Amino acid sequence: MIYLDDHIWDFDLQEALAAVSTKRREYALHYHHERDQRLCVAAYRLLQRALHDEYGINELPQFIYTVHGKPLLEGHPDIHFSLSHCNMAVACAVDSQPIGIDVETFDQYSQELAEQVMNEDEMQQILNSPDPAIAFTRLWTMKESYYKLTGDPSSSDIPHLLEQARKYHFDSIIQPNYIATQCSIKLANHFGVID
Repeated sequence: MIYLDDHIWDFDLQEALAAVSTKRREYALHYHHERDQRLCVAAYRLLQRALHDEYGINELPQFIYTVHGKPLLEGHPDIHFSLSHCNMAVACAVDSQPIGIDVETFDQYSQELAEQVMNEDEMQQILNSPDPAIAFTRLWTMKESYYKLTGDPSSSDIPHLLEQARKYHFDSIIQPNYIATQCSIKLANHFGVID
């Protein structure tokens, strides 16, 4: 299940900081800019909501980390999650199987960057698209969500990353200013967008 929230300025930051775990509060406060603090807290709150809605969990999520830095839920090895944020939204995905999510704005498309991180077929998709920025961002979020699912730092061949991901399924939500893409093993997923 995917949860999205782009209302990062619509909550009291101090109240929100008081309502998250101590570790998450410390992590959020290490950011110097309020927007980054808000994104960090909003992503955690979205995970809290997803865990409550999907699994009935009300306790504050605590994280442990794999050797590659992938976060896991302490005490819940059967629940997988992924968090992401861009400068205007946060995304969270939870599932009973490994999952990855990425959210990115598409307002700063660069063909030069695209040529560095996309393979030839992907570049053709982008160049033939009615909106190259959206096409590029969707492909980029697919790559990032796959990487987040696998947590494998050896997947360094970015242009050909999706060729390794053929057994996975991607679902994207395109909003007016950003795209969220989930990578999963199974084919059927649901979306929960916060209005």
